[in-house]
Amino acid sequence: MNIIISLALAIIPVVYLLYYFYKKDSQKPEPIGLIFKVFFFGVLGVFVAVFFEVLVSILKPFFAFSIITYIGFEAFVVAGLVEESVKLFIVKKSIYKNEKFDEIMDGIIYTIAVSLGFACFENIIYVMGSGISVAILRGVTAVPMHAIMSGIMGYYIGQAKFASSQMEEKKLIRKGLKIAILLHGTYDFSIMILKVLPGLVWISIAFVFVLIYFSGGHLNKLIKDAKMFDRAEGRS
Repeated sequence: MNIIISLALAIIPVVYLLYYFYKKDSQKPEPIGLIFKVFFFGVLGVFVAVFFEVLVSILKPFFAFSIITYIGFEAFVVAGLVEESVKLFIVKKSIYKNEKFDEIMDGIIYTIAVSLGFACFENIIYVMGSGISVAILRGVTAVPMHAIMSGIMGYYIGQAKFASSQMEEKKLIRKGLKIAILLHGTYDFSIMILKVLPGLVWISIAFVFVLIYFSGGHLNKLIKDAKMFDRAEGRS
């Protein structure tokens, strides 16, 4: 019974957030089939990310001269850089050139769908090995953070789709990726540091919720901006 409850708790936050953000795309909703397609690619992205994380982890000993640099490398490079790059790659290869990707808002929605597919499978793996308490904690922290940081990256991917030049397109995509890596790394670092400083647990938890609150608020602002730009350009 505990396994069933844990599995449900791992999946429910993902389903809720996918529905929540899909409803935000009220001006010109995307086809459900495409949403689930990129979501499924996000699930597969976990395997790609694990491969590259193992590969990049070979470099970890070079950053072992202090615990801060070691954890920083693990949080910002092994996790942040690799996972957000994989999500970006999936969006670029699976939907970016699709004719249905015709709004800035679409960049947000499709990138969130990819990230939630990734988060869903990752969540199931963690929860199956740890139980209900971890399922609840990840459901209110890790899963929303995946959606938020990738959603912010998705805004810049959406802008890049309609950039005036190839140089501007690449610049916007790099900007979105850098922000996602920074948020991802900051979140992971605040959790990983507890391995060596367990006494900071309540400070770490408080920081994570503050991070979710402010980055989530920023994403909501970007969603409003995306809708405004799309209306102004006649895309919606």
